[in-house]
Amino acid sequence: MAERAVAPVSHTPLSTAEVAQLRSVTPGADNIIHLNHAGASLPTQATLDAQIHHLQHEAMTGGYEAANDAAERSEAVYSSLGSLIGATHSELARLEHATAAWNAGFWSVPMKAGQRIITANAAYGANAVGFLRAVERRGVIIDVVGDDEHGQVDVAELANRVDEDVALIALTHVPTNGGLVNPAAAVGTVANAAGVPYLLDACQSVGQLHIDVDEIGCDLLSGTGRKYLRGPRGTGFLYASERIIDRLIPDHPDHHGADWTTPSKYVLQPTAQRFESWEFSHAGWLGLGNAVDEAVEIGTRRIEATVYERADS
Repeated sequence: MAERAVAPVSHTPLSTAEVAQLRSVTPGADNIIHLNHAGASLPTQATLDAQIHHLQHEAMTGGYEAANDAAERSEAVYSSLGSLIGATHSELARLEHATAAWNAGFWSVPMKAGQRIITANAAYGANAVGFLRAVERRGVIIDVVGDDEHGQVDVAELANRVDEDVALIALTHVPTNGGLVNPAAAVGTVANAAGVPYLLDACQSVGQLHIDVDEIGCDLLSGTGRKYLRGPRGTGFLYASERIIDRLIPDHPDHHGADWTTPSKYVLQPTAQRFESWEFSHAGWLGLGNAVDEAVEIGTRRIEATVYERADS
């Protein structure tokens, strides 16, 4: 069984009154006991309103016109996400969901036949399929590191496996079930020392644990809106560090992620925008922005402290 990290003692868990207040602005909490946060959480009324208001505006003015009117609020979502995980606007890309974000990052990393991708036993199913497809498509080797005595990825063994033939270290921070929390920052230390790109799937951790990309040391991080952030379905994001962005080539760029400069040439955007497509759900993106703002206002360290307190009670 995995050893749980201890929540930072300097951060106070939410009080019973604070939790009650948050439940009071979550309409679904009045009717059901919802335990499926690992699937999709109940949104607050404000997050719901952000989506509905934009959809109504689209219906009354047109989709393009409504998007123009919401441009400033849409841009602000990047700043909100940056505050959430410690990233800059230029390092963030909007995607349709966590798997789309993970795939965008994964397939952008240069890989050659015979190179290895190091991963752990606890991998999300969609990611595992991606690994197998990379074996077929690029001829890479998937190197699965075993667990330590706590069930977490064995960091010492991982460090021993790192060599010049490693194209990527890909880790799932928190698997879909089981309560495991992998030592993401320790893996980051190994990856950074070796100069190996590091992709972290934070789909199940962002929103319930404090995430700081600099502390973790990841080059790429994928996340979703619908789980512990309590945002809309169909929303996700990718963090791509500016220290590695020039090495990352999106698998399916379009005329938003790249400039079509001549009939026979295109130039990728210099930022994480290279991973984005022009079309997306503006209502969902605005809803995500509200949900992220709420998490930031509460404080992710306080949220994490509350999670650990309840797990230990």
